[in-house]
Amino acid sequence: MANYIWLIPILPLVSSIILMLGSAKFGRSIVATLGVGSVGIAAVLTGALAYEYLHAPEPINIVYWTWMKVGQFDPSIAFYFDGLTLVMMSVITGVGFLIHLFSSEFMEHDVSYARYFAYLNMFVAAMLILVLADNLLLMYLGWEGVGTCSYLLVGFWYQHSANGQAARKAFIVTRIGDTAMAIGLLVLFTELGTLNIQEMTAAAQAKWQTGDFMPLLVCILLLAGAAGKSAQLPLHTWLPDAMAGPTPVSALIHAATMVTAGVYLIARTHGLFLLSPDAMTLVAVLGLLTSLMAAFTALAQHDIKRILAYSTISQIGYMFLALGVGAWSAGVFHLMTHAFFKALLFLGSGAIIHCLHHEHDIFKMGGLRTRMPVTFWSFMIGSAALAALPMTSGFFSKDLILLQAYQQANIGPLLWLGGLGGALLTALYSFRLVFIVFFGDSNTLPDKEIGWRMAVPLILLCALSLIGGFFSLPVENVFPSHDDQHPAHWVELVSISVPLVGVVLAYLLFLGRQLDLDFLIKSAMGRWLKQFWYSGWKLDRFYDLVLVNPYYWVATITRNEPVDKFYNLVVRTNQSLNAGLSSLQTGRMRGYIISMVIGLIGFLGLALFFASGAFL
Repeated sequence: MANYIWLIPILPLVSSIILMLGSAKFGRSIVATLGVGSVGIAAVLTGALAYEYLHAPEPINIVYWTWMKVGQFDPSIAFYFDGLTLVMMSVITGVGFLIHLFSSEFMEHDVSYARYFAYLNMFVAAMLILVLADNLLLMYLGWEGVGTCSYLLVGFWYQHSANGQAARKAFIVTRIGDTAMAIGLLVLFTELGTLNIQEMTAAAQAKWQTGDFMPLLVCILLLAGAAGKSAQLPLHTWLPDAMAGPTPVSALIHAATMVTAGVYLIARTHGLFLLSPDAMTLVAVLGLLTSLMAAFTALAQHDIKRILAYSTISQIGYMFLALGVGAWSAGVFHLMTHAFFKALLFLGSGAIIHCLHHEHDIFKMGGLRTRMPVTFWSFMIGSAALAALPMTSGFFSKDLILLQAYQQANIGPLLWLGGLGGALLTALYSFRLVFIVFFGDSNTLPDKEIGWRMAVPLILLCALSLIGGFFSLPVENVFPSHDDQHPAHWVELVSISVPLVGVVLAYLLFLGRQLDLDFLIKSAMGRWLKQFWYSGWKLDRFYDLVLVNPYYWVATITRNEPVDKFYNLVVRTNQSLNAGLSSLQTGRMRGYIISMVIGLIGFLGLALFFASGAFL
């Protein structure tokens, strides 16, 4: 089976190309079969590969050909498969297939049905290349492919200028991180002479000592790339605006592709980060700050998709926190469980939007519990997993992160307390969403019911969100073993209790209304905080003032720079001379003879003048 691993990324890629070339000729059933079927077959092949690997868990390295050879630089087109790759591929193809199946009904009335699936399949193919690559250059190819596809999908409905602006913002902001990552790759090759991940890790551990400056520099550059793709501070602002794309695209970006790429990059290059404790501390602190910032922002949002977008930013922050404290397996575990319940929540929101006349404002919904029962239970289970309620998939992964963060030396208790704050806020905003949308009075009635192609993915994702926490990841041979000292029981008890407190607070505030905080919300400080959080802590405004507006000013000033003015003067001078000389072309012989005589006299006069030496 390992010899056919190349088929897994190739199938969605070939399907994408076929759909691009033959979109005008294919009916919607053929488009759906190609788009959904290719990813489905890739998922089946991944399952077969998983069965084979779990019976003989040995890494597989397959070199197909040498990409290029320039001096000592000879990267290969090669795949590396181990337990971490298996987890990522299972998420990409499995969850990706369910999103594709959901899309086949959600987008069936769109005029660009074939173009949608072409982009979607290319997205999946690029992500598969990213996680399968055995060297950082090939990974970077998949990395940029994912960025390009996100631009195409976020701006899919390009007829609306706001969608194009959102796509452009996502592309530009992530390019900042990508540039830093590219510089990091150059530094790594210069210092270590290879970009093969396994060889590079061994060379780094042989050449550098723990705490050296060079691994710190490299890790910071890689972290910048990861922060851009995974929407972490300060490069997170693109993700909420990326909700302009179709809802299944949001599900794919948030659950199975793109935002998980940064987490994968750090996990895959963990050997480098282990050489720089300062870089790992930075990863943990950055993840925690991002998690708290995004959770506060989610509390103030009205748009159902933006709430989930900020939720994703917050949950990716938890993954960064796990990686920063050396809880590699816990971080990857949360990546997997998050894919289940976040895909469930986004597809559930898509079902609501689909049936409610494309309404996004949660305060214009309400009372959908009895009218959309499948979607209601999907949201209940997804929100419970997101809030890490006991026995859900999110409970096991998030609890593991918090416990291992507590064990971190020096700042472990502070990280744990910050993580608890994030868990409380997560439970609060997730069940705020449930209570407002599904309970209370009905403000907008659904005009249709979801079909089986939308219902089946929701049901399967519900099951995965409930049982996913019992899965055992085959990553014990990928990451170094973690010190499993069990903290005091009260630490675990508090970690379990905090999300429950958050749900109770959400009930008291938004459903039972036993708590009335209007006096705080309507106060001057309350109104300011609400607006501050609603605007995403005004970071977009800050970037506009500090970066965007000065750039526009410089561009305006230099639009007609002096060099351009000089060239324009030369052009205008030549044009004037041409016009003057052209005016002499009258077509009259008499004028030509007179001008020739005058010219001859003038020439002879000058010749005599110079010959006489009068000029001396």
